[in-house]
Amino acid sequence: MEQKLKKLVSYYKPYLPLFLADMFFAILGAGVTLVIPLIVRYITNHVITMEADAALHKLTGLAVLMLALVAVECFCNYFISNYGHVMGAKIEYDMRAEIFGHYQKLSFSFFNNQKVGQLMSRITSDLFDISELLHHGPEDLVISVIKIVGSFIILLNIDVKLTIIAFAFVPIMLVYAMYFNTRMKRAFKRNRVKIAEINSQIEDNLSGIRVVKSFANEEVELDKFEEGNQGFLAAKKNSYIYMAGYHSGLGALTTLITIVVLVAGAVLITGEQVNVTDLITFLLYINTFTEPVKKLINFTEQFQNGYTGYERFMEMMAINPDIADKPEAMELKNVKGDISFENVSFHYEENAETVLNHINLEVEAGSYMALVGSSGAGKSTLCSLIPRFYDVTDGAVKIDGQDIRDVTLKSLRSQIGIVQQDVYLFVGTVMDNIRYGRPGATREEAVEAAKRANAHEFIMALPDGYDTDIGQRGVKLSGGQKQRLSIARVFLKNPPILIFDEATSALDNESEKVVQESLEKLAKNRTTFVIAHRLSTIRNAQKILVLTDSGIEEEGSHKELLEKEGIYAKLYSMQFAG
Repeated sequence: MEQKLKKLVSYYKPYLPLFLADMFFAILGAGVTLVIPLIVRYITNHVITMEADAALHKLTGLAVLMLALVAVECFCNYFISNYGHVMGAKIEYDMRAEIFGHYQKLSFSFFNNQKVGQLMSRITSDLFDISELLHHGPEDLVISVIKIVGSFIILLNIDVKLTIIAFAFVPIMLVYAMYFNTRMKRAFKRNRVKIAEINSQIEDNLSGIRVVKSFANEEVELDKFEEGNQGFLAAKKNSYIYMAGYHSGLGALTTLITIVVLVAGAVLITGEQVNVTDLITFLLYINTFTEPVKKLINFTEQFQNGYTGYERFMEMMAINPDIADKPEAMELKNVKGDISFENVSFHYEENAETVLNHINLEVEAGSYMALVGSSGAGKSTLCSLIPRFYDVTDGAVKIDGQDIRDVTLKSLRSQIGIVQQDVYLFVGTVMDNIRYGRPGATREEAVEAAKRANAHEFIMALPDGYDTDIGQRGVKLSGGQKQRLSIARVFLKNPPILIFDEATSALDNESEKVVQESLEKLAKNRTTFVIAHRLSTIRNAQKILVLTDSGIEEEGSHKELLEKEGIYAKLYSMQFAG
């Protein structure tokens, strides 16, 4: 807890002058609030007993003073509301940048077990609550303490008995509020979990809206959402029970203080122990010390809410990437493209079952290597080990004789181009998506890459050519067009090692032919791994590996494997039977 709080406080460091200014104006504003009732008391006690001219002269001066104090209080409140919130927003900005940067470092195995909506919730609503706490928390605390302590000292000097009567309710208010706050904390935590679940469900639905509509399953989705929404509503209702008890109880206690002070003051006036002006001053001060008691208790509510979000933030920040650079990792440079798998075994963390078992493989630079086999045999996994999307469980993967765990991830992945079956295109223009392969590339270089990928012609036929907006995930393009853009991206990157992960299996015959031609152009003089579902696309591969649950069962050229009449020959005859 102490360590977490220290880390939380450290976010103020870059904005210390602004924080100190915020605190100064919070203290000044609280001081002004305490002074004004004293001026009222002075007027009712002394000024109204003066002669008319002297009283008028005195009142004019005091009125100007009070107007000046109101102006000061107004400016203080303006500064706190404006610049204080700006400070909170800047801290939120820093924390959002920190957690987003952290997300970028986490590996595939982390994202395999997470829902996007819940990750988004931690970067949006959680951080807003934290920034509200960091902005309002300290100033509310300072203002409340000054007003409560200041009121107590001032009222104690006016009348001890009435002060004790008035402040006797403060401990009751605090105990009452703390009771409800403890329960509200639990309720708020449940609310946060439920809203994260709903965000995740909405994100899932909107991402797959075409599938929903194609199956006419809108009602199914509404039912699923209804269930989540009902859960959220139930959690909200529960928190509102405690919130209602909190606010109504504190309101009643404040009114009760006014009534008790009024009655006790009247009794003391009849016994000539208190004068009327002191009772008026007491009544003016009741709001001055009960309002900060509420604010102080609101701070605990805000603290619970914000700190719950902060704990979730810290939980995420505490997750260390399971794949990271070694402290002494070197840059991978001048890559030829020799790749070797030395006794490689692999299984996913959550699954003890081995996916790859003692794989030994030598791939010479510039080779065109194809991987075939049944689903689940480990073809994609084998290729995912090369860019270190996952780390081997045993053995080693080497590029040009260098263990890939000894080089930086950035330099390793910059040498590898990947074309997948499921093409991901970002929101933006055609040009933006091609340039993603090398962000610093010129427009001419991007156009050249598109030409080499057989994409230039269809791009020029689009309404705005290379500046055409392609929509979310490239929905305005066909499968073949999207695939050619992803190939153009890799052409622009120009890496010595390529991985084609079933790059043409989702395309129709005509598109497949064009894309296959682009892929073969791209593969020229590069070390290439092709995961193939359609065996017709890999007839020209120098070597074909047949993977099964037992590992590499067969290897050789297309012709050699057909002559063996083994697994490959069976797969081939199944695909081309008839």
